[in-house]
Amino acid sequence: MSAATVLLIIMWIFGAVYFFILAKDVLAHKSELVKDKMAHNVIISAIANFFDTLGIGSYAIATTAWKFTKSNSDDLIPGTLNVAFGIPIMVEATIFIQKIEMDTLTLVLMIASSVIGATLGAKFISRLDIMKIRVIMGIALLIVAAVTLCKINAVGPFGIIGTERGLEGGMLVIGIVANFILGVLMTAGIGLYAPCMAVVLLLGMSADVAFPVMMGSCAYLCPAAGIAFVKEGKYHRGATIPMIISGCIGVLIAGFIVTSLPLTLLTYLVCVVMVVCAVLFFNDARKRS
Repeated sequence: MSAATVLLIIMWIFGAVYFFILAKDVLAHKSELVKDKMAHNVIISAIANFFDTLGIGSYAIATTAWKFTKSNSDDLIPGTLNVAFGIPIMVEATIFIQKIEMDTLTLVLMIASSVIGATLGAKFISRLDIMKIRVIMGIALLIVAAVTLCKINAVGPFGIIGTERGLEGGMLVIGIVANFILGVLMTAGIGLYAPCMAVVLLLGMSADVAFPVMMGSCAYLCPAAGIAFVKEGKYHRGATIPMIISGCIGVLIAGFIVTSLPLTLLTYLVCVVMVVCAVLFFNDARKRS
């Protein structure tokens, strides 16, 4: 049995435990569930996870859609991202993680460090008030927009062509620390995909190695962080399970039916919308302060 297969088995066992905790919490608060704009949330999850599978990312797309449609409270956005998108990302990981060969130790340690970072980050983010969360989400969107523009234009680390399939010594330590930080930032709404690819390229690894690292990291860290948000009740209880279902459908459509799309123009458009959305978050935070 390959290391990738073992990681996937452990991932789905963890996912089952996570979903049990989530379902138990939803049932315990069923009389309090808010189901307004359910269709908006279901569609947003399907679209966000569809484009996540194609490499654009889901966090910024979903955050922007929620802000414009007002279908999720600002203070619940970080938690909802991690709670609702964890299982769809597991489906992504199952589709892609076995396709690419890389050093097992590097993969396991980078995944583990991101999970630890996310667990600690979720405990901090879930206790912030709405004004601080709005500022963090605005900053997160600007960072994601900037990194995404660098990615599609091969600027900075995205222009580096590496060949290594793993890391050793000091480089491995740097990779572990970097993924820990990205795990923390993930709980604040800064998607891990593009920054993780930048780290992988900067450390001299092949670009395709980023896929098992970033998908494996997210597949483990989202449920880990999600449990913390569930315990704090800082997520959209009423829409989360339907969003998990539609998100998985979006992943499967992108993974098996749509193999490619002309994404460059769409990605530029998404970046523009992210900047506009960031301004809205800052404006709302200013009004509240």
